[in-house]
Amino acid sequence: MKNINTLFESIKNKDTATLKALLTANPKLAEAKDERGFTPLILATYFDNEAATKTLVEHQAPIDAQDASGNTALIGVSFKGNVAFAKYLIENGANLNATNNNGTTALTFATQYNKVDIVKLLLEQKADATIKDNDNKTAVEYAEAKGFSAIFALLG
Repeated sequence: MKNINTLFESIKNKDTATLKALLTANPKLAEAKDERGFTPLILATYFDNEAATKTLVEHQAPIDAQDASGNTALIGVSFKGNVAFAKYLIENGANLNATNNNGTTALTFATQYNKVDIVKLLLEQKADATIKDNDNKTAVEYAEAKGFSAIFALLG
């Protein structure tokens, strides 16, 4: 438990040396979850910690591991709008169409939060725009309802 806490603290504090040492000593830590269900990779992307994100991927952190709400790292960076992290995760095999507990995909989140560049990226990478969430809505329906005309045009 101590190593797990130290792992998550090293990510929050951008202490890459400690992170690398912990993962080298115990590679299974890349699969750990904190008390809220966050994985190291999700937390690294949440804190915009590029070094930790790359270190975790290099140490085989599960790219599509889900937190307690079913969110993956790609879903998280999509609603935040971090294009660089989204590209990196996709290049390393992230599932474009993974859904969280509400049936929401990265594309749907990017749409709901008006992240045009993420929507463009996900569509270029062939994300499925027809996936409906638990409210039976697609990304295009959210774009239309919210008046996000640029995204609506991309999805339409």
